[in-house]
Amino acid sequence: MFNSIKTVLLLGLLTGFLLVIGRQLGGQTGMVVALVLSVGMNFFSWWFSDKIVLSMYNAHEVTEAATYPKIQEIRQVLGGLARRAGVPVPRLYVIDDPSPNAFATGRDPAHAAVAVTTGIMDLMTPEELSGVLGHELTHVINRDTLTSTVAASIAGAVTMLASMAQWAAIFGGREREEREGGGVGDLLMIILAPIAAMLVQMAISRSREFAADEGGAKLCGNPLFLARGLAKLERGIDAVPMAANPSTAHMFILEPFHAGGLMALLSTHPPTEERIRRLEAMAGSQASLSRHAF
Repeated sequence: MFNSIKTVLLLGLLTGFLLVIGRQLGGQTGMVVALVLSVGMNFFSWWFSDKIVLSMYNAHEVTEAATYPKIQEIRQVLGGLARRAGVPVPRLYVIDDPSPNAFATGRDPAHAAVAVTTGIMDLMTPEELSGVLGHELTHVINRDTLTSTVAASIAGAVTMLASMAQWAAIFGGREREEREGGGVGDLLMIILAPIAAMLVQMAISRSREFAADEGGAKLCGNPLFLARGLAKLERGIDAVPMAANPSTAHMFILEPFHAGGLMALLSTHPPTEERIRRLEAMAGSQASLSRHAF
């Protein structure tokens, strides 16, 4: 519940940034235009985001005719988890990439897809796969796939409008310069708005990852399955980073490339060590409850 409230507040903050930039650019009319732009982008993302991101990575859908045994194993694990959760089985896609990773997309459980890379197939045991796929299925159940799409769309609109403001400040003439505080306000908006939007988007992504870890651990039946899966993914991505588009990094179960130093602070995901620590604590709590039950 806390994460849901936090997400709604952060989405509201993102929308607020968008409206402020619109007002700064064009007064009341600019604010209305910014709102219409946001609604239009979100509508487009609602219907087409899954197709866009899957085509971006040349993902191909897995059918019953697939012959590679590991693919069928993944289909069976995903189907079992979906039945346990009481939701439709998402479509399964494979991305031909040696870096191990996975993500979910789609606007709701009835229109969801889960994509895995070829690099994950021979890396995971069935139990670890159940933890990873349970995490992604929890994103679908919690509508995180839609939330992240909306956040990315609004953040993108904020950045685009800030860029427009930059050009307006360059070519807008004296009228904007003579407006009281106009030049300073434009400069602050151009510099700070995209950074603030990015930080809010990252905060939304990080809060949803912890919730998906908890839900995935419950779905697969053992938090340590997911903890071991995350540890293997971390090592695999360190060895073979993925040439992923940064705009989609928040979708993956782990960030598909690692940035060192200060850039680590801008990660769309919480530290893997912290996620594993929470899962191990969750497993310890479950074991303690089991012992007291007897």
